[in-house]
Amino acid sequence: MNLTRANRSRSGGEGAGKGALRKISVVPMIAATYFMVAGGPYGLEEVVQKTGYRATLLILVITPLLWSLPTAMMVSELATAIPEEGGFYIWVRRGMGRFWGFQETWLTLAGSMFEMALYPNLCVAYLGRYFPGLQSGHRGLLIGFAMIALCTVWNIFGVRAVGEGSVWLNVALFAPFVALIIFALGSGRAGETISVPLRHVDLLGGVLIAMWNYMGWDNLSTIAGEVEAPQRTYSRAMFGALLLVVVSYLLPVAAVARTGINPNGWTTGGWVDIGQIIGGQILAIAIAIAGVVGAIGTFNALMLSFTRLPMVMAEDGYLPRIFAWRHPRTGAPWFAIAACAVFWGICYPLGFEGNLILDVLLTGLSILLEFWALVVLRIREPGLARPFRVPGGMAGAVAIGLPPLALMLATVVRNHKELVGATNELAIGTIIIAAGVAVYFLSRLIPRKKAA
Repeated sequence: MNLTRANRSRSGGEGAGKGALRKISVVPMIAATYFMVAGGPYGLEEVVQKTGYRATLLILVITPLLWSLPTAMMVSELATAIPEEGGFYIWVRRGMGRFWGFQETWLTLAGSMFEMALYPNLCVAYLGRYFPGLQSGHRGLLIGFAMIALCTVWNIFGVRAVGEGSVWLNVALFAPFVALIIFALGSGRAGETISVPLRHVDLLGGVLIAMWNYMGWDNLSTIAGEVEAPQRTYSRAMFGALLLVVVSYLLPVAAVARTGINPNGWTTGGWVDIGQIIGGQILAIAIAIAGVVGAIGTFNALMLSFTRLPMVMAEDGYLPRIFAWRHPRTGAPWFAIAACAVFWGICYPLGFEGNLILDVLLTGLSILLEFWALVVLRIREPGLARPFRVPGGMAGAVAIGLPPLALMLATVVRNHKELVGATNELAIGTIIIAAGVAVYFLSRLIPRKKAA
């Protein structure tokens, strides 16, 4: 296969060959965005355990209003106004300068160390529920590496392959939960959860886990040059995916709450146990398989997003030119994809997946930079065409960033209590942030040459 570096324009990858770049449309975008944000209701188990059913349902309604909806509106305005490959990196750089653009990418890729280590482990964990032999020895590691390799090849086939594949993965993911909801609603045991007290109530912890389950709305912006009619498609995809995520979280939890199952018994991976109680072993196995599907789909979709960042950084001269090379037929940045796969493969067995609060901190800060870029671009480029505009003028643009800021302050407070060894996660996050500043200024000492 002849792999060559493709010249491309900022607006969409012309160097992949005229007419060769197959772009993604709105339905596959919704499916891919769903995996970038959710990947199914997995991960909500600890919210139920920490806060109970009623508080969980309230959190699942309030969190998207304070976090997801503002972010979706911000992404819709910026992605439709500046539909360029690199997405949020381009927005922040254009609005606030090169330094902040670099920090935006640094925070995102640093956060990916912790997030992308999670999904191979989840894949192996769900397989191990019914095939424990697959987790013994080095078998679990090999399965995780195989998942990373599968997603790498899938991504090299291009954005449309990932998007269309995400549609079918969503179908496979949702099917057992539809069955779970039907069985739960037909169980006839409503109202029994009121008398079950929680052993350990942790409302803030539940909110922060919900934040993590509602993060990722900006990720699809990095492929703007590979989207059909981005000025129209982005806002539709954002709000379509938002509705899908909220419904897929609320309905299963609400249905299980009706059965009276003790919320204290929920643990990570607990959906399989809930399926066993409500629908028997067949449903439990189906939910476990759906967990594998969710892990693969999420890793695959996030790889699509994150790998465009090294590509545009190479085009701006921060990385070697080879990171900007595209496959001549699919337009995928094949070297950046392969390099990220190796990087995440190294992180996968190191146990980074346990530090999700740190991921919330780093990724949340990068999202706040995007909100600030929204306001700055309103000031600096008032005449910029904005097919979708956050309502309320400048006051509206400022106001939608305040709820996410409040939630991030809560994250900082919480990180004082979360330890990695003998060090709290806030200290580790501060070191990572400071390293991004240092790397930027060191990079300025090295002569840079932009990719052609």
